[in-house]
Amino acid sequence: MSRPHTAGHRREVLDRELSPSSRARDARGTLAEYRKRSLAALGMLDHRADVAYGPDPAERLHHFPPRRPGAPLLVFVHGGHWQESGREDACFAAPALLAAGAGYIALGYGLAPGRRLEEMSASVRRGLAWVRENAAALGGRSDAVYAAGSSAGAHLVAMATGGPDGVPLAGLCLLSGLYDLRPVVGSYVNDALGLSPATAREMSPLFRSPPRAGRVLLARGRYETDEYARQQERFSAALRGRGGTAGGPVVEDLVVEDRDHFDLPLDLGDAATVLGRTVLGHLGSAPG
Repeated sequence: MSRPHTAGHRREVLDRELSPSSRARDARGTLAEYRKRSLAALGMLDHRADVAYGPDPAERLHHFPPRRPGAPLLVFVHGGHWQESGREDACFAAPALLAAGAGYIALGYGLAPGRRLEEMSASVRRGLAWVRENAAALGGRSDAVYAAGSSAGAHLVAMATGGPDGVPLAGLCLLSGLYDLRPVVGSYVNDALGLSPATAREMSPLFRSPPRAGRVLLARGRYETDEYARQQERFSAALRGRGGTAGGPVVEDLVVEDRDHFDLPLDLGDAATVLGRTVLGHLGSAPG
């Protein structure tokens, strides 16, 4: 006999679908690897830590300058369901990106419940605009600033670059993102966020105009929940549908075998991986 569809059952389903660790192979171990590699990068690479890009104490970034001026810059925005992690855990890709000739920036934005989602989105928008405006001083060029985000970070990058006030960038790499936040309202994720149904829709990139970027790469690992897979498919379809007539971005979809929600970002900049080669290809095609 099928189980009755009750509010409690719906919450159980949403909690499972919005919990990436329910499909990941070793979420805890991968998160520890983020920290290990990030600490190693901070210890061995030239960088400027905790650079202020805005007035809020949360608006800080770690900057790893490229080895040659005028290089592409990749800004990475970390995940964590908008309530975990930080820029100190988001430096793991710096060695590979610097070795490939780019600069790397790990952007912090504060976390819930101390900050509302609207504030986080505004911070990421401010941070990306600051990097673009100061690209030359950071070792790059304003026409070769790229942003990558994982999970919550993918959502925030999409929000910061979409809509009439979106920051124009050369390209985006959005990993395992949520682009329609309406399901979040009925899940455990909202315990910290406190989103209303109206705010969830307002803060959903799916219902905004496309990101102002030349290219958008949407990627996820094979080991992802059905909800995350659906969200990528719907956002990709929406971008393709709008882009054809509005001069929107070139959209590319990628599903990476043998990767999950957590270990996929570790491939950023690694030319031995599918994701790394794709991202490096985009950076290498920057005008120069």
